[in-house]
Amino acid sequence: MTYRVCFVCTGNICRSPMAESVFRARVREAGFDGLVEVDSAGTGGWHEGDGADPRTVSVLRENGYDGAHVARQFQPSWFSRLDLVIALDAGHLRALRRLAPTPEDAAKVRLLRSYDPAAGDDLDVPDPYYGGMEGFEECLEMVEAASEGLLAAVREQVEGRAA
Repeated sequence: MTYRVCFVCTGNICRSPMAESVFRARVREAGFDGLVEVDSAGTGGWHEGDGADPRTVSVLRENGYDGAHVARQFQPSWFSRLDLVIALDAGHLRALRRLAPTPEDAAKVRLLRSYDPAAGDDLDVPDPYYGGMEGFEECLEMVEAASEGLLAAVREQVEGRAA
């Protein structure tokens, strides 16, 4: 049975496609291809059908990740097929929990940086959209740091299903 993870930010052109690309690479490296499905979406539909922000694509490719992406808006009906919904900041967390049709679905929503023990109390990944390249590079660093802990949590779930 496939374990499904969806990363969510505001417009699905900066933070969530970056997290999707990095985590997909971690899943592949761990040998979980076919066992874990990774995608992303935005809380809003402003950029639906657009590719990722060129700065996101640039930072991803410079660091060996895939930059291919098409933006879409998160739909409440997706909760039933998802195992984990990863919010990139507290605003997304609140929006997604409000969209959740059931308390069980709301419990599937977590903040990405909650998987990074070094993050402390600052669990938001700042939106780099209105800044320069350094914001996108910082975003990638935060995503990479949290992806290790997220992979460990997902590994536990995937291996638990196989047992």
